[in-house]
Amino acid sequence: MNQPSPAIVTQHAVRPLPRVALVLFCLAYLLPGFVGRDPWKREDITAFGFMSSLAELFNGHASSWLKPLLMGQADPGAAILPYWLGAWAIQWAPSWITPDAAVRIPFALLLVMAMAATWYAVFALARNPSAQPIAFAFGGEAQPIDYARALADGGLLALIACLGLARLAHETTPALAQLSFTAALFFGLANLAAHRRTALVTIAMALPSLALSGAPSTALLLGTGGALVMAYQERRTIRVRMLDVGLIFLICLATAQLSSWMDVWRWRLHSPSFKDVQPMAKLFIWFLWPAWPLAIWTLWRWRLQVAQAWKHPHLALPLWFLAVTVCSTIGTGLSDRTLLLALPAIATLAAFALPTLERSLSALVDWFTLVFFSVCALTIWVVWLSMQTGWPAQPAANVARLAPGFSFSFSAPVFGIAAVATMAWMALVKWRAGRHRAAIWKSLVLPASGAALCWLLLMTLWLPLLNFGRGYAPLVDKVSSLIGPTACVNTQGLALSQSAAFAHHGRYRLIPIDTPKAPDCHWLIADHIALKEVGVSLQTWRHRETIFRPTDDTEAIVIFERAMP
Repeated sequence: MNQPSPAIVTQHAVRPLPRVALVLFCLAYLLPGFVGRDPWKREDITAFGFMSSLAELFNGHASSWLKPLLMGQADPGAAILPYWLGAWAIQWAPSWITPDAAVRIPFALLLVMAMAATWYAVFALARNPSAQPIAFAFGGEAQPIDYARALADGGLLALIACLGLARLAHETTPALAQLSFTAALFFGLANLAAHRRTALVTIAMALPSLALSGAPSTALLLGTGGALVMAYQERRTIRVRMLDVGLIFLICLATAQLSSWMDVWRWRLHSPSFKDVQPMAKLFIWFLWPAWPLAIWTLWRWRLQVAQAWKHPHLALPLWFLAVTVCSTIGTGLSDRTLLLALPAIATLAAFALPTLERSLSALVDWFTLVFFSVCALTIWVVWLSMQTGWPAQPAANVARLAPGFSFSFSAPVFGIAAVATMAWMALVKWRAGRHRAAIWKSLVLPASGAALCWLLLMTLWLPLLNFGRGYAPLVDKVSSLIGPTACVNTQGLALSQSAAFAHHGRYRLIPIDTPKAPDCHWLIADHIALKEVGVSLQTWRHRETIFRPTDDTEAIVIFERAMP
């Protein structure tokens, strides 16, 4: 027996979010972070290093396309496909585009794909009969297509609103590729009943792509479990259901075989303990905010359907994706990059809370969002004003203490973009308080817009400071001022991120000191922590200087000069 839907929605409540406004909003969230930013430590610059090595930029340190190497070391995460995408972008980009800017192009498109796949997945799941609102006795209920479109808009807004998405989704790392292909797989499974051929092609693309992006076990779990979840569709014949499950299982087997052939299986299991409870709670609360309260509300209001979830794919499919990614996060040491893969699923669950929200709860979400993001935006502006004018004095003093040596300059275009974005936020708050009060997606407009505003302000007003604080360019510039241009530099114990930074920013040919038949370079740079464990021959090398990264006194580079015979 099918349980009644808790959604009571009128046609008036599913008015569409204007498409132009939605596209412009997505672009305002997408572009900041991909334009004008240096590669940051550590995963971002490390991934760029692997891509540049494949593209043969690092002074002859080319690596195999089947096993990307950086300074002779393989990626611990065994990702391959994201590095191919970045290397191809470097090779195909025109000469006026710098390599670090070129690699951001395919990754920006991956974020676009993740957004689009989430929208269409929610749209497909919302058209399922069990997800539809209750039909009124005298008509006037929301039409299926309009209802699905309104929920899809809400799902996309919920995805953008998640605080954990902003930074990781704007890095050129395998994590973004995994998010994009997880969303594509989610889309394919959600559309299996309505658009079978498109869905199977998408699944056949997404599963091996996710595996080659460093998540083969997650790909197989999501694919096999998702196939079983979507097999139970009352509108389809048993023969079609079983055929689709069999085809997806074959794709999973082929993906497993490909993963073995490409040697991308990595087991990074971590046994959770009681001391992990508090960090785990903090990670889940802030990373998945504000989608997780709405997802819990969905599970409560749709609880009768949750009890028979296998009959209701709009609940079962996102619950399966969420369960797999949350368990993977716990089992891999609370990695936020693993939890990133849960965002399309939890955004979908949050979307299905919208037609059941009570007015008081919706108002609470609006007021909390308004206060939280307004305070965040005001803080960003105040710190920027302090760095520009010295008033108020305390923020500028804090910046000088935390980022010694940083000098700030005024940029009229940056100021204009930030000012327009802030005025748009004010106009949106006024708009939210007035018109379109009945639209079911209204409760997620302010959370998504607030997240986009604060991210845009950070990536405009604070971008020079963030590049200085999170990048390696200041450290490399200090080292370069001492050693100057040189044919080669020996290295000792450098992390992959440090090696990539010196190769990119300094254009040095780096040769580890323990490399067989390594040439005798005039300079040696070593990580100060690794140096304590290994040391160098004082008969061969003479210590010149120890240089700390300006914003981190725990990270330093020790410079040695070859002793004269």
